[in-house]
This record gives sequence, C-alpha cells and structure tokens, in this order.
Amino acid sequence: MATVKLDDCELNYCLEGPVDAPVLVLSNSLGTDLHMWDAQAPAFSECFRVLRYDTRGHGGSSVTPGPYSIEQLGRDVLGLVDALGVDRFAFCGLSMGGLIGQWLGINAGERLTRLVICNTGAKIGTHEIWNERINTVLQGGEQAMRDMRDASVSRWFTPAFAQQQPLEVDCITQMIAGTSPQGYAANCAAVRDADYREQLGTIKVPTLIVCGAKDPVTTTEHGRFMQASIPGAELIELDAAHLSNVEQRNAFAKKVQAFLVSR
Repeated sequence: MATVKLDDCELNYCLEGPVDAPVLVLSNSLGTDLHMWDAQAPAFSECFRVLRYDTRGHGGSSVTPGPYSIEQLGRDVLGLVDALGVDRFAFCGLSMGGLIGQWLGINAGERLTRLVICNTGAKIGTHEIWNERINTVLQGGEQAMRDMRDASVSRWFTPAFAQQQPLEVDCITQMIAGTSPQGYAANCAAVRDADYREQLGTIKVPTLIVCGAKDPVTTTEHGRFMQASIPGAELIELDAAHLSNVEQRNAFAKKVQAFLVSR
C-alpha cells in the first residue's frame, strides 16, 4: 500500500503485477475499498500491472468536504495515473466505479485502451432516494453506516450466496460499516447527480458491460441501454446480484480478462 498526494487529497493505492505489463485500473463500488478486488487481483496480475485504489472518501484515502462529483472522482483517477507515470491504461469499475469509467470514456477516452463497466447504469436511482440516504447517514453517523451494512446484504448478494458464503459476505459488508459517513454521503451525491444517458454515444474505446442477472440495483436493462448507446459495446450477464465480481469471482475474472487481452 502507498499513497499519492493530489491537489486536495491523498489517494491510497496498491500496485502489483509485472513492472513492464500494461496497466489495469480497478475502481470500487460505493461503500467499499480496494479490497473488494482481492479475488481478481491475482489473476489480473498475471497479465497486467494492476492498480487498485480507494476512491476519495473511502478506505485509506482522504475524506475531503463534500459533495463530490463523478467528474471530480474521474480526475482523481487521472491524477493518480499521472503521478505514477502511466500514460494509457485499461479501466474496470463496478457500480460507482462504473460511473467513473463512463466519465473517463466520455472525457478522457484517449487515455484508455479498454473499458469495463460493471453492475452500473448511465443513471442510477433518483434524487429522492439518494437525498434520503444522504440525510440518514449524516444524521445517524457511524450507527447509520452499521445499519447500512446489514441492509446492503440483500442488494449486493443473492440469498443463496449470502447463506452459503457468510464469511465472504461479512468481509465485504464490513467495508461499508467502516466507511466514513461524511465520505459516503459525499459520494452518494456524486452518484445522485451523474447522468450520462445522452453522452454514451461519444465513447469510442472498446467497451465491455458486465451485468448481474439478479442485480436489484442496476439491472440488465441498465446494461442493455448502455450497450445500445456505446458503439460496438459487448455485454455479458453473470448469475449474481450487485457485486458480481465477488459472487461470481472466477467467471468474472475469466470473462473480463478475456476481453482485456483480446485483439
């Protein structure tokens, strides 16, 4: 683990894999940290220099005053890779990380070699839903984050996986309980305000969309809309809820890596 100092924050990151390999950036979902990619990091590191990081407001990265925007979070990614001397890179983001990926594809496509956007949408939820969550978290503080941990299980995992893999589920959901309420709320605002439905057509980088067949948050219909809007985009559907990389760890790694190394 190491940190990079940007203009107004520090980002915690982990860089692993062959020094001369192409770079793959992994971006976490709302309420998690870079450890949500622990299952994929070894496989991806065989072919890539894997760069995982904690999004601003999460994990070991700075909690700066909010609200944040997806543009701000996307510029954090560019600041991070610039600080590490990386020119072009592949990007894989899930949920909020997928929104960051869309922003990069629209606004910094020349920096990307491949784009993978997982369990996400061009527009996620409504202002009312996000404002209610922001208010709940800011008023309830750390207890509200612990409550959010328990509520997240049904959104993030199918009932069968939650029953069969309780330790793995607990490992992931503890991340949300440990997230700063202020950082979480600031990132909720970023997701609330993001809407790329009219801009997806400008993405020119080869793109893979990963959906969870049982995802109640960002459904396959969200994925189909993005596929129809992004020229040449591919789509795969996994038997999972919202955190498809955790629930279908091996299938996710195999299919995403196949796309990333394809010609």
